[in-house]
Amino acid sequence: SVTFVEDVKPWEYMKLRILNGGHASLCYPSALLDVDYVHESMEHPSIGPFLDALEHNEIIPTVGPVPNTPLPQYWALTAKRFSNPTIGDTIPRNCFDGASRQPKFIVPVIRDNLKAGRSVDGLALVSALWCRYCQGKTESGKEIEPNDPQWDRLQAAALRAKEDPVEWLNELTEVYGEDVATNPVFVESFSKALRLVQKSGVEAALNEYTSSSDIRTEMDFSDSSTLPL
Repeated sequence: SVTFVEDVKPWEYMKLRILNGGHASLCYPSALLDVDYVHESMEHPSIGPFLDALEHNEIIPTVGPVPNTPLPQYWALTAKRFSNPTIGDTIPRNCFDGASRQPKFIVPVIRDNLKAGRSVDGLALVSALWCRYCQGKTESGKEIEPNDPQWDRLQAAALRAKEDPVEWLNELTEVYGEDVATNPVFVESFSKALRLVQKSGVEAALNEYTSSSDIRTEMDFSDSSTLPL
């Protein structure tokens, strides 16, 4: 079905944050855990629950009202699409060109949450996982093929960040913007997340966030078939 509206911006904004932001959030932990497809990520016992908690805690609160579209139901429909194996959406496709995708789909959400005084711990973890991905090896030791036009620069910054996480933020001010890259709340959350990922691993970091979430959901796909994607 097609809906004609005078202003498409609320729906576009919703898609960019919930759907595109969802892809940008799940791809790097998936790659680091050698998961190949988006539907497999949704089935993963750590990645799927992490993304669900992140959407409810930190992404959906930044999306303004959309006429006749309950945002949790839109996320449920999006999650259903992500879980569909017939789509065959690959993790490498979603990981590609993070230096362009992160400032479109993740950084604006971080910025809005910081302005509103809300937590950015989950989004900081997403950013830390991107940094860890750019170090060039999965947790199993598999080499990650260069997957960004700026790969050499990103990898050099990511390797420096092993010792000092702030090196990543200092290098990528055009990705984060000065306001986010130097924000003390984000810097602390990012640094803590990267150190946790490097010390305890991807799954432990995802699980810690999910277990500390105030929101517990059972995804309900009912009555969502008419919502836009």
